[in-house]
Amino acid sequence: MDLSTSYLGLKLKNPIVASASPLSKNMDTMRRLEDAHVAAIVMYSLFEEQIEHESDALDHYKTYGTESFAEALSYFPDAGEYHLEPEEYVELLSEAASKLSIPIIGSLNGITPGGWTNYAKEMEKAGAAALELNVYHVATDSAVSAQEVERRYSDVLKRVRSSVKIPIAVKLSPFFSSLPNFAQRLVNEGANGLVLFNRFYQPDIDLDELDVTPGVTLSNSNDNRLPMRWIGVLHGKINASIAASSGIHTAEDVIKMIMVGADITMMCSALLLHGPEHIAKTVKEVEHWLTEHEYVSVEQMKGSLSHKSIADPSAYERANYMKALNRFKSLV
Repeated sequence: MDLSTSYLGLKLKNPIVASASPLSKNMDTMRRLEDAHVAAIVMYSLFEEQIEHESDALDHYKTYGTESFAEALSYFPDAGEYHLEPEEYVELLSEAASKLSIPIIGSLNGITPGGWTNYAKEMEKAGAAALELNVYHVATDSAVSAQEVERRYSDVLKRVRSSVKIPIAVKLSPFFSSLPNFAQRLVNEGANGLVLFNRFYQPDIDLDELDVTPGVTLSNSNDNRLPMRWIGVLHGKINASIAASSGIHTAEDVIKMIMVGADITMMCSALLLHGPEHIAKTVKEVEHWLTEHEYVSVEQMKGSLSHKSIADPSAYERANYMKALNRFKSLV
C-alpha cells in the first residue's frame, strides 16, 4: 500500500503531519512523533509579539542610563550574546532538522509586516524544510474594510516570500467573504500551500470575577466539517498544496479529507489527548481501510469526492442547506 503524498513539494511517507503544538517544544517528544511514523512536524509558533517584545526589552536595557553615562554601554554584552526565546526556537529547529529523518516546518504567527518576519530567514538557515505562516487576525475595528484585512495578509506573505526560498504555506481562518478568490490571490503572491483552517480560540466569561477570560478548547471530529467543505471546493482549482486542519482525530477523518482533496491532514488535539503514539494507530487504520476498499495508494483516492469530481456538486453549495434541513428529523 502506497501511503505517500506530496505537500509543498515535499515527498511525505503518509498524509499525517503533526500540527504546531506544545509537543514540538522538546526533542524527546519530537522523537516519539517520528517513531510513531508522523510524516512531518510543524514546530510550535513563534509569535510576532514575542519577538518584538524581547527586541524592545533588549534595546531598553542596553540603552538605559546611557544619556548620562556614555561608558555604560561597555558594561552590556552584545545583542548576539543574549539568549532570547526566539533564538532558542531557532536552535531547537536546527537540532530537530539535523537529528530527525522527517521534514521540520517552521511556524511564524503574526499580522504586521515588521522586523519579526526576518526570523523566516533564520528558520530557513536552521534547516526548515518549509514555513507555515499563521496570520491570526481578528478584525474588531469597524473602520477597517474587508479589503484592508486581506491586504494585511498579503503584505505579510510578500514580506516573507521575498526573504526565503523554501516553500510557504499560509494558515487561514474561514472568515472571508470570497475564500476561493482570496486563496487564488495568495497563491499568485507566492504561497505554495494553504492550511485550512486556523481555529480562533474564543473568549469565555468568568461569572465569579465578572471578566472576559481566554481559554483553549480542544477540537473534535465534528470540527472538520468546515475545512472539509472548502478543501472540496478548492481542490483542483488552485495551483497549491492544501492541508486539512481542525478536527482530525481518526482514520476516518484522514480518509474523508484526502477524498475531498487534501494533500495532508494535520493533527493537534488528538495528539494532546492520546499522545504521539496515536499516529501509528491511525496510519495502520488508514492502510487497512484502503486495502479493504481496494485502493492501491493515497493518490488514487485524492480528490475523488471534491466539488469538481462528484456528479452533484450542489452538495457543496446552497442546495445542500435545503437538503440538510428537509432531511432532519425532530427528536421530540
